[in-house]
Parts: sequence; C-alpha cells; structure tokens
Amino acid sequence: MKIKQIVMALAVLMSVTVYGQTVNDTLFTRTEIYHPGDYGSVAYRIPAVITAKDGSIVVVTDKRKNNDGDLPQDIDIVCNRSTDGGLTWSEPYTIAQGTGYNHGFGDCALAWSHDDNGLIAVFVGGVGLWNSTPSEPIRSYKSYSYDNGQTWTEPEDITHFIFGDDCIIPEHRSWRASFFGSGNGLLTSTGRIMFVAAIREGAAQSLSNYAVYSDDNGLTWQLSGRASTGGDEAKVTELVDGRILMSIRHGGNRWYNVSEDAGATWQPTVSTWYDIVAPACNGDLIRYTSVEQGSNKNRLLHSVPHGNSRTDVTVYVSYDEGQTWPVSKCVVPYSSAYSSLCVMPDGTIGLYVEESPTNTLYTTAFYNFNIEWLTDGNDHLQDDAIAETRAGDSLGIYPNPASSTVRIEVEGFKKLKIYNLKGQTVKKVSVKGQSEVEVDIAKLPSGTYMVEAIDYEGNTKIGKFVIDSNI
Repeated sequence: MKIKQIVMALAVLMSVTVYGQTVNDTLFTRTEIYHPGDYGSVAYRIPAVITAKDGSIVVVTDKRKNNDGDLPQDIDIVCNRSTDGGLTWSEPYTIAQGTGYNHGFGDCALAWSHDDNGLIAVFVGGVGLWNSTPSEPIRSYKSYSYDNGQTWTEPEDITHFIFGDDCIIPEHRSWRASFFGSGNGLLTSTGRIMFVAAIREGAAQSLSNYAVYSDDNGLTWQLSGRASTGGDEAKVTELVDGRILMSIRHGGNRWYNVSEDAGATWQPTVSTWYDIVAPACNGDLIRYTSVEQGSNKNRLLHSVPHGNSRTDVTVYVSYDEGQTWPVSKCVVPYSSAYSSLCVMPDGTIGLYVEESPTNTLYTTAFYNFNIEWLTDGNDHLQDDAIAETRAGDSLGIYPNPASSTVRIEVEGFKKLKIYNLKGQTVKKVSVKGQSEVEVDIAKLPSGTYMVEAIDYEGNTKIGKFVIDSNI
C-alpha cells in the first residue's frame, strides 16, 4: 500500500498539515482543519462530520469568535468539504452567522435528507441553555443543503415543535430549554430523520433526552417519549432489526437505551455499558457495516474520551449490535473531547475531533484509519470472502473494476439496489423485462459497492463491483 506523504495544501488558505503511515495494510492519517486564531476567531469547537451522497466529506464546526464559551456567546456555524478523502479542505462556508452576544448559533448535528444530494443540519441559537425560559427560549433551527454541503439554506426556526410558549404540544410549553447533541443524526431505513435533544424540563440544572424526528423530510417534527433522566448529549443509530439504539452522555459508565418502535418510545430506564468508561462528554455512534448490506459482519462504532477526564478519545467496535464493545483503540492520546464519526467511500473510518496536545485551546483534526489499524490487524472487511461464498448465486457484473458504467445481468428481476460499504443506498434502478442493464456510475466515488437484485417474488441475488476512477 502506498505510503501517504506530508501534504501542504497550497490552494487552501487554512493551515492544513497531514502525516500518515501504512504498515502491513493498515492506514492512519491526521489532517488539522482549524487552529485557534484561524480566520480571526479565538477558538473552534463542537465537531460534526458526515459523508455526503457524492462521497465528499462534510465537516461542521462552531467558530467561537471572541472566546471559547458556549452560547449565548457570539458563535458562527461553519462548514468545510473534502473531495480527496480528508487530505485537503475547502474554504469555510457559513451556515449560520452570529451577530453578537445572545445572537449566536452552535451545537450542529448532520444527517442525510431525502433530497438528491441532500443533507440536513439542526442546531440551536440565542440565549443559551441556562438562560433559556419558555417565553425567551434558546431556539432550534434547521438548514438544508441540496449540493452535498457546498451551500446551505437560511436557518429556519423549528422551536415551536419542541418546547416554549408557542409549542404545538401544550404539555411542553412549560419546558425551559432544549439543544441538539452535535455530531451525527440518523436517516432510518423507513425514511425517518432523527436527532436527539437534551431538554431542560424544569428550573433545575438537570437534562432529559428525547428523540426529535420527522417523517416528512423535516417539514414537521415530533418528540418521542423520554429516553433518559439526568442525561445530556446523546446519539442514535439503527440496529439491523429496525430498533433504535441511543447512547447517552454520562460520567463513568456510558448509558444507553433502546426503542422498539422506531424511536417513538423508549425503555422506562436506561441501561449501562460497563465496557465504556468515559467522562461526561459528547461522543458519536454510527453504523459501520451490516451483513444485510453485504458485509461479513455487523459492526457499530462509538467514539468518546476514555477514563475520567477529557483525554484519550477512543473508538470502540461492537459486533453484537451494541450489547458489548470488546474492541477499542485510543486515537488521540492526549487532551481531547468532542468527536464525530463517518464511514468513508472506500470503507475506511473518519473521525473529526477537538484536541489539544498542550492542554490549551482546541485544534480540530480529521483522522482517517481502517478497521485493520483499529483492531491491530484482527479484523478485516473481507468483502471478497462474501462474494466467493455466493459465487454460485451471484450477479453477472462487468467490467469490474469500472470507471463510468457497469452492465448488470438482470434476467427475471424487477429492480436493483446499489449500496456503498456503509450500507447506504446510492442508486435504485427499475429493470423490468430487461436481460441486462447499463448503470451510470460516473458520479459515484471510487470504492467497493454491493448490488442487490430483487425478483417478482421478493427473492434476491447479490453482486459486487469496484469503481476505480483511474481506469
């Protein structure tokens, strides 16, 4: 495997340095995105990252202009994109611009929307968590991108769906505050968009967690039942059986809860992960692979600092749908706090994290590594092994590898679904009455893709192809 060299991105004005190493087919690179003082801002915090539908990597960050404090300070939310796997990054695009004390924005979370090339961001703004009241609330917003994070719509207020004097739910009008857990949201297999809010129901400095979800692409929003009392920032992911798993910030052993009804209600009490010990700090939780979508194992990933203080951000792996987390590795072996995860188009893992080797203001950095590095060579995606076990019942796909189009044999089938290694559907094709179909893949990023062909009785065949843009 080619060793990555140090890169200075001369075309990008922000300071970007990269180092990397590959040993025995393992990959590990680090790219700095923001330093204190960049673009005239004192500090940067609250990372969120997502892989867009075109394979670009999109990060969102709090630009804390005057100090490193939370709202109600003057904060902008800025977005950057990478089209080369995180080695270089675009100039920042401002999603929401603060205009002074009590008029800033922050704590952004990201998910796919239903739109072509679509992303949705949710965040908060205004008076801050502890100054908020029903009549003068910290406000919740949404914003859309229709071009994979290059531009964003003006923020739209959605506070009235959640709490406050104007809330559409009478019982929530007495609640005092709400903010989103920054990082990853979720687009479920049924099309539900979901984030988690930490809600201050009364005057005490205590928070509860609720899922905030939309079944109409963000037009309207609903709240779940309470998922925790005494929690804080939380994240959700979908299990292979359709249940929703929530990981909840809590000092010591990490809390979790499970929904049996797609996030509408939760178990009456939280459970504890005894193999994740962390400080009270935000982290992230995502689906990495699933057998259903062609991988050799079900895998979840979780990132959070390890131990009793904000240091040693670690990534954990679960092979049993979040029941246990037997494998972990420290990625940032010094002062580090909030983090966010993504799956890259090539099947490797991305981590966007705030860190400070000198225990001063945070730098934000993007790490890219593979499952081999994370598990010290004990785990592999092994998609070739899957294809071999199904070789007698696999789809004919050629050329393979390909760069712009592939032809797929579809005799007797009615539709095709093409997935990336994250399990996300990137194309759907109707093939009724055809024996072979040509599929345009020119806009898909390089990497491995699984194809599922479905016949008129619901039976399926699986195939795999590789996109190599250098062909």
